[in-house]
Amino acid sequence: MEQLNSSDLKAILHSKRANVYYLEYCRVMQKDGRVLYLTEAKSENQYWNIPIANTTVIMLGTGTSITQAAMRMLASAGVLVGFCGGGGTPLFMGCEIEWITPQSEYRPTEYMQGWMQFWFDDQKRLEVAKQFQLARIEFIRKVWDKDRDLKAEGFYLDDLDVQNALDGFEKKIPNLNKVGDLLLAEATTTKQLYKIAATRTGSKDFSRNPEQGDLANDFLNHGNYLAYGLAATTLWVLGIPHGFAVMHGKTRRGALVFDIADLIKDAVVLPYAFISAKEKMSEQEFRSQVLQKFTEHRCLDFMFDQVKAVTMSLKYFK
Repeated sequence: MEQLNSSDLKAILHSKRANVYYLEYCRVMQKDGRVLYLTEAKSENQYWNIPIANTTVIMLGTGTSITQAAMRMLASAGVLVGFCGGGGTPLFMGCEIEWITPQSEYRPTEYMQGWMQFWFDDQKRLEVAKQFQLARIEFIRKVWDKDRDLKAEGFYLDDLDVQNALDGFEKKIPNLNKVGDLLLAEATTTKQLYKIAATRTGSKDFSRNPEQGDLANDFLNHGNYLAYGLAATTLWVLGIPHGFAVMHGKTRRGALVFDIADLIKDAVVLPYAFISAKEKMSEQEFRSQVLQKFTEHRCLDFMFDQVKAVTMSLKYFK
């Protein structure tokens, strides 16, 4: 096998990378300049290559280990690593609360500096939170209008209950004067979307409870953590620490990850969690479908665009 050096890797912009990995019962290692994971079979051990130059996040689940050499190569390629439980939740350990991040001091500084220009002003921080929520609504409209698989399951943008949920939230946003009020309106809208998804998929008596243990709740947990991985990647690449949240509160160090993940969660994770539960998919099948939709709808691109637009927009800094 030809020896590769990290310097030989072709750089792919994080916003264009396609892969998020969840691994379990394997050993991640470096071999001949490549990062591989080893699975143990009855008759033989099998090696599988991880294309790190096209990967954003690796989540290490039950029964995994990783070598120092593999971590060094992942860091050189800008891949975030998180240790988690079975099915991708919960996250157990990370430097930036959610993730072990590559130690690079050569990331851009202008986005962090732009973020700081508004963040200490309560009113400006609220305006940014409102902008993110408006962007979230527009992304739901875009995805649900475009996605043929969602339409096949009865998710139509022009249905009255969908319009009422999105339009009602959109009209409330300009008149809200506190982050707490915005959080309450957001939670109400998400509950409406849960009801819509449950109705379309015949999931009777659904209630959102991360500890419930039913398939829909489990898939929502799992899909949300995949979205958190994309959000953490976005913030790391742009050099913005996770503690500078605009909506989920300044008391939680990782809260900005939740703010950014919210941009895409309802558009993609929410409907497909219910659809996958209805079809009794395995975790692996659900994960593959959600990651495919993240790529199809360019979710990571959208996150980068929204964060960069806020940090570079002069209207917040007057």
